[in-house]
Amino acid sequence: MNIKKQTEFDKIKERWRALALTDHAKDMIEKASCYLDESELRKQLKDTTNSKILLGKLGMPPLQNVAEAKEILVIAEKGDCLTPYQLERVEKVLVAVRRLKDYLGRGKQYENPLAYYEENLDAAEALRDEISCQIRNGIVDDYASKELRQIRSDKMRCEEQMKQKAEQIMRANKEYMADSYCTMRNGRICIPVKKEYKFKISGSVIDKSATGSTFFIEPVSVAKYYEELQLLQISEENEVYRILYTLTAMVAESIPLMNENIRLMEKLDFIFSKGKLSMDMDAVEPAINTERRIVLKDARHPLMDRAINVPLQFEIGRQARGIIITGPNTGGKTVAIKTVMLSCIMAQCGLHVACGEADICMNSSYLCDIGDGQDITENLSTFSAHIKNVLEVLHEVNRDSLVIMDEMGSGTDPTEGMGIAIAILEELRKSDCLFLVTTHYPEVKEYADKTQDIINARMTFDKETLKPTYQMVIGEAGESCAFYIADRLGMPHEMLKTAVRAAYGETAVKDYQFHKEENTILKQSAHQSAHKIVKLKKTSPKKNLDTKYHLGDSVMVFPDKKIGIVCEPVNEKGVLRVQLSDKKIWINHKRIKLHVAAEQLYPADYDFSILFESVQNRKLKHEMERKYTEEVLYYNE
Repeated sequence: MNIKKQTEFDKIKERWRALALTDHAKDMIEKASCYLDESELRKQLKDTTNSKILLGKLGMPPLQNVAEAKEILVIAEKGDCLTPYQLERVEKVLVAVRRLKDYLGRGKQYENPLAYYEENLDAAEALRDEISCQIRNGIVDDYASKELRQIRSDKMRCEEQMKQKAEQIMRANKEYMADSYCTMRNGRICIPVKKEYKFKISGSVIDKSATGSTFFIEPVSVAKYYEELQLLQISEENEVYRILYTLTAMVAESIPLMNENIRLMEKLDFIFSKGKLSMDMDAVEPAINTERRIVLKDARHPLMDRAINVPLQFEIGRQARGIIITGPNTGGKTVAIKTVMLSCIMAQCGLHVACGEADICMNSSYLCDIGDGQDITENLSTFSAHIKNVLEVLHEVNRDSLVIMDEMGSGTDPTEGMGIAIAILEELRKSDCLFLVTTHYPEVKEYADKTQDIINARMTFDKETLKPTYQMVIGEAGESCAFYIADRLGMPHEMLKTAVRAAYGETAVKDYQFHKEENTILKQSAHQSAHKIVKLKKTSPKKNLDTKYHLGDSVMVFPDKKIGIVCEPVNEKGVLRVQLSDKKIWINHKRIKLHVAAEQLYPADYDFSILFESVQNRKLKHEMERKYTEEVLYYNE
């Protein structure tokens, strides 16, 4: 069973992949599957929600593909010299990191958890400035060093002198020249001399014309400048390589920092791709439960045009664990069951769902039988393919499974197909799973009415316009309306009588004897099941964090292991403020460790404003306590 293809989740993934920028995020999307750990699933859904909020507040994040940069870092780590192009790629990544830090920094005003990833990004300003100053437009800039600027200046002077000398010789020997201008041949400046006068000009023959009537000669007086030019070119290459190796060494030193930046950019790209998909589908965060309950309000199939898609109202798990959907062909039954399963799969992959509101249970497996499944290579008929899929479903199903089956029991004799359909339903009911099936058999509808934990549902149909309304009514059985539609479309009455006689008969149906040998389904035991739901462990209420760190405590900040002083205690979000040597930062309490308690450093009545406030503010506060003043207190955030 290819569940992704049958439910069209593969198409959702294609749409999702198109919203990611990095190759790593695209690979993560391709490998994405349902989370079975409740705690991890809730975290993934919260990430999707937080990214959607940031996208709505700040727009698209400044992310970019970093695959090429990762390859460049490998080259630098080996000790090979990076080219100017490769160094520019490194600079572009650092520029993107700087912009991403600014983007996330602006998100802190909304207290969005994703915004605090900013503290783990390092734009490596010194490295970025060095590269931008020394590499421009794919080459080492003239001003990368004083030596390089002087060498290139000398080269230009030498080339100009060569040209002037060649032109001077041409003017002095006009009668020997084949043309009025000098030219470059094999990297040398030459003058065009007529064949018969080649010995009149002292120098080296570098080339000749196609006809042989013109010789291109490098005069002796020009050659000495060429030798000087060659020496300057060697000096230039040496200086360029020195600069490139120096920058490469700086990049190599920053590899751990760069790898961490890249890892965070790839992680954020994956998270933001989920938020983008939610915005594209106008989706919402579903509630998650482990009580085997699915409630969808105004659910839409995310791949259908919203202008023609009729919202679905659906519920299962409270009144019944199985729903049998009936109704006319093209009435939307298949779309309805696909919408339910696709919504559940998306939710359990950490995505938002295309609903007005959703409460979805976690499922250990998703099993389905949709389409005729005919396989020519295995010589399977439509019915055989159905039965093969059904047996696979019954082999894997357990209490925590969600099963959908379309046109159950079709593709064979109606009477026998009906019997098989009821037998399948009975097995599904015994497994205690959640299941949705579609059928046209009236006997199956009667079975649902008589059986506990199974109810009927129907897709409504407008008999006046002969068109389906795509609305599901749970608790009522539908009818196929085949005879009614045929009658309205003009089928002769004699034909209709024949059809009714064939369908229901004029006499009682004789007893049918089945084969005495019984076949059983070898079901998996609970411990053999490949998938198990890991429920969120009940934890005791969190201790009050206010007592963990106090004003003036000396703490160590990880991972940099810097020493700072607590200047604002822990808030309800678990974040506190620490004064470092050069700045104040907000940081999660989990990333710091108590170094020396304040009570060991300061007297009991110590005035901490001496540490955390400027002299100007302290004086103003003193004045304000004495009398009214229009002065304003200033704080550096």
